[in-house]
Amino acid sequence: MTTDNIDLSIIIVNWNTKKLLLNCISSIYRTLHQPVFEIFVVDNGSTDGSVEAVAKAYPEVNVIANAANLGFAKANNVALRKISGRYAVLLNSDTILKDSALDRMHDFMERHPRVGMCGPQLLNEDGSKQNSIGDFPTFLSEFMSKRLIRILFPERYRQAFKFKHAALAGPTEVDFIVGACMMARKAAVNVAGMLDEEYFFLYEEVDWCFRMKTAGWPVYHLPDVEIYHLGGQSIKEMNLRARTESWRSRYLFFKKNLKLSPLAWYGLLLVGFGQNLYQFLVYSLLNIMTFFTLKRLRRRWFMFSYLLIWHLRGQPMSMGLQR
Repeated sequence: MTTDNIDLSIIIVNWNTKKLLLNCISSIYRTLHQPVFEIFVVDNGSTDGSVEAVAKAYPEVNVIANAANLGFAKANNVALRKISGRYAVLLNSDTILKDSALDRMHDFMERHPRVGMCGPQLLNEDGSKQNSIGDFPTFLSEFMSKRLIRILFPERYRQAFKFKHAALAGPTEVDFIVGACMMARKAAVNVAGMLDEEYFFLYEEVDWCFRMKTAGWPVYHLPDVEIYHLGGQSIKEMNLRARTESWRSRYLFFKKNLKLSPLAWYGLLLVGFGQNLYQFLVYSLLNIMTFFTLKRLRRRWFMFSYLLIWHLRGQPMSMGLQR
């Protein structure tokens, strides 16, 4: 086999998820039948023996061991620069493939040569569906109360979140697909560019899909292709440092892709600060009314307190995830 024969280059970024990683790789070999493939594991400075475990169990896998945590985008780009396949598959280490999932995604891409990227339906461990697609961020969707929009402006809400509750019967062009599993055409990546390394946590795939579509390469969701995403619920329990990174990435997306003027940019920062201040005050009041006895309310108050301090301190890196 030569590099010219490779169909899929599968890239898995890992950080201290040894058991999940080994299970993910095992599912690739067990479920992928037709396309010729190669696997790259990009390890972001794990200390749990992930690198050694993969090298022992799967010596044919290409392991790239980084000395530190480079983040999702930068780590994937390290491998994207080395791949030989006509398609790049970005796969989270906490995914388990169902039989022929990647075969079917590959077949779809082969039959639709103008599609730049596609993604499957993600499932929880119990088989229930996870959110797998989304709408591009707008000022309305990111900085306004969704509940208030739904009540006061129902039509605007439906437009802003058109994919949120959509029941898709077949392959459908969408704004973006969730980054747990993405199959991207190498020719499209050459035009749209790789992942933007300014993003450290979240919004990387949103930005990538935005640039892909802007360059004329549609993004599709395949609801009949399913894979398990075991960590899909963890986003709901993000720690405080991850929350600040989410906000940092949100601001970056708007700054990059909406081409804001300096005045509009500072206005956006002010709106974001105002949103966090409002939430802090609301949860302060709720906690005072309940004498800080409810754990859920205390956690929300503490989170918005942290975000408010992060804004007031000028969004310092030291309050985000370790780099």
